[in-house]
Amino acid sequence: MSELPISSPYRSKPDEPVSDDERDRLSRRLNEAFTAGTLSQDDYRERLDRLFAAQRLGELVPVVEGLPPLQTYQSPAIVETGSGRPGELVEARSGNRLALVAGGAVVGVVVILLIVLLVVLL
Repeated sequence: MSELPISSPYRSKPDEPVSDDERDRLSRRLNEAFTAGTLSQDDYRERLDRLFAAQRLGELVPVVEGLPPLQTYQSPAIVETGSGRPGELVEARSGNRLALVAGGAVVGVVVILLIVLLVVLL
């Protein structure tokens, strides 16, 4: 039994021919998985052989099973650090901007309190 969902084109349209674009996409995914160390060299070669020998999408099930899922979203800009890998420490962000905002808020509250006191006393 396949671990791929029935909505996967490899299972839902197994008799459709494999396009050159599909081969390119899967080749990139295999390269990324091999580079990341999730595929052994033998497994990588075997999957590439199957990929380029396949004529129909259904024949690609063994090629795609077990590959890391595709990222179907973009990371929000606030999450992206621009450098480093997950789990690595990066330099702390400057707190100057936060200090300015907090200081401005305190000054604003003090001004409002002074206005209220002046109105009450007059």
